[in-house]
Amino acid sequence: MNKSVTSKGLLVVILLAIFVVPSSISGTAVALPAIGVDTHASLTTLQWVVNAFNLTFACFTLVWGALADAFGRKRCFILGAVLYSTGSLLSAMADSPLVLDLARALAGVGAAAIFSCGIALLSTHFDGAARMRAFAMFGTVAGLGVSLGPTLSGLVLDNFNWRAIFWWHTGALVLVLLGSPLIHRDKQRAPITFSHFDALGSLLFILALLALMIAIVQGSQWGWGSHGVRALIFSFVVLLAVFVWQEKRHRQPMLDLSLLANRRFVGMALVTVAASFGFVTLLTYLPSYLVSVLRLAPTEAGLTMLLLTLPMLVCPILAGRLVTHGVSPTGVLNTSLLCLLAGISSLAIASHPGMPLWQLAMPLLLVGVGMGLSAGLVDGMALKAVPEERAGMAAGLLNTFRLASEAIAVALYGSLLATLLGERLRGPLSTFAKNDDVLLNWINNVAAGNLDTPVLAVAAEKAELMRGMLIGGYDNAFHIVLWAIASILTALLALIAWLLIRPRKALVGVPQPF
Repeated sequence: MNKSVTSKGLLVVILLAIFVVPSSISGTAVALPAIGVDTHASLTTLQWVVNAFNLTFACFTLVWGALADAFGRKRCFILGAVLYSTGSLLSAMADSPLVLDLARALAGVGAAAIFSCGIALLSTHFDGAARMRAFAMFGTVAGLGVSLGPTLSGLVLDNFNWRAIFWWHTGALVLVLLGSPLIHRDKQRAPITFSHFDALGSLLFILALLALMIAIVQGSQWGWGSHGVRALIFSFVVLLAVFVWQEKRHRQPMLDLSLLANRRFVGMALVTVAASFGFVTLLTYLPSYLVSVLRLAPTEAGLTMLLLTLPMLVCPILAGRLVTHGVSPTGVLNTSLLCLLAGISSLAIASHPGMPLWQLAMPLLLVGVGMGLSAGLVDGMALKAVPEERAGMAAGLLNTFRLASEAIAVALYGSLLATLLGERLRGPLSTFAKNDDVLLNWINNVAAGNLDTPVLAVAAEKAELMRGMLIGGYDNAFHIVLWAIASILTALLALIAWLLIRPRKALVGVPQPF
């Protein structure tokens, strides 16, 4: 078969799988209120519909990267597609919140393989300008998934139900499996040595991140200073320390710690972390703000989210073309960080109850441009900074930075939002609630973006008073968290990333990389 045709076929198969993953993340966020009503899930259980996927996605990304280098990138990619399709099928058929959470966790394991191995396959199969185009298309397709996820989910919810979202994920991954023969076997691969695989290191890493995630999610329910949260944080620190010790002594470590000494690679990785806190938190929680505070219908909220996500369709290709025509890739990344910060700050200033939607256009477009300019480009630059034989591990580590920070950012955002709502609404709502259990249930409903349940529980003449109280409380809490996490923390991460990736002062007679 013609080499050009097979290369295009390989690209289509990988990009289809890549498309499903971000569309699943952004689309599920829009579906959460409907899932909560249908399954009668509590706030914590409902949060785990998103967090279980994010957690396993983050935990297993690094594991799959190491597995790909040892056992074959094509083999691991196909196995990931099988796991993802199985998890999606079980999600569509779930008859309880617990089953749904577990199914989403399984899908996250598969998604980790798809991203780690898919990026590594693109990196090793394409060279030169073709490689740049492939990564630009990767960023565009990922952006397309992010962009269409909320809109498609809103349309599906209005015409079918939340289960249909997971049915189409299943169908798309079946197509990927049918097209998998188009993927070439690895050009070079270490011998398969299961006995030498760093199983203990993998387990320690997973347990450490799991302890941190549970501590964050449960912080608003147990109390941030509770013994349970403190114990989980302590466990995270101990497990992380033991993990580092294990990686230093193992013959074939899951993580080659020397990658963390690569200044430029770490700087690129922190660009993805800044994007997680600045963009992904909005992708997850802005739909609830639009529905609960601005009173938009699900379809309207999904369409409004296009302002945030549409730049993801154009900017990755634009960034690739700019670099191809001689623009410094470091300059493009710096521009992306500035756009991200400008958009978040202007959104925090401009948004308020009753505002006209046109005021959201510029802030959301700026955030989208900031995310889009770095998507794909930062992956190619990061992998270019490491040896090719460590591409799988480097891709796994890069996506671990990206996905672990996304999981932590989303969980932290939701937990702090619930905490602030509890502090601000507990007193005012106590005059309406019969007891503390009812009060806590109302606060959790509001934190999940459902203001209707508390309002419908009071007398008709008090309904509007309560609704105004809830909208004001949610709006206030949303802005505090937006400033604290999305603005200030993103600015700090962007500064550190800039310091790491900026070119050092040139030495006389020594050429410097771009």
